[in-house]
Amino acid sequence: MVATQTPTELTSEKVNQAVNAILDVLGTPQNDLHTEVLSAFRRGDYQTVKRFAATNLNDYYCKALGYLGGALKLTPNTDTILAESARSAAEFVREKTLKQLGAEIANALN
Repeated sequence: MVATQTPTELTSEKVNQAVNAILDVLGTPQNDLHTEVLSAFRRGDYQTVKRFAATNLNDYYCKALGYLGGALKLTPNTDTILAESARSAAEFVREKTLKQLGAEIANALN
């Protein structure tokens, strides 16, 4: 369990550190869609990233990146945006792990 912390002032440096942690969890893009959405994010084309998230509704990689552009604006919603992005990144990793383990079990049992 994470200890409760007193909120401190948000800075670009702190938010960028959180963004980088989420990007690290997402890891290397797994397909062309992920490569394209990550490329759009890295060049600051957040509207395109949001469009990818809106048109690929069950893709947690796109969803995680779709939130992140908004976090960089340092609004009162930044904490919530980071939390939702982190949850989506965690779901992406979870699904990827389940798929990998399922394939490995299938190979072992065949």
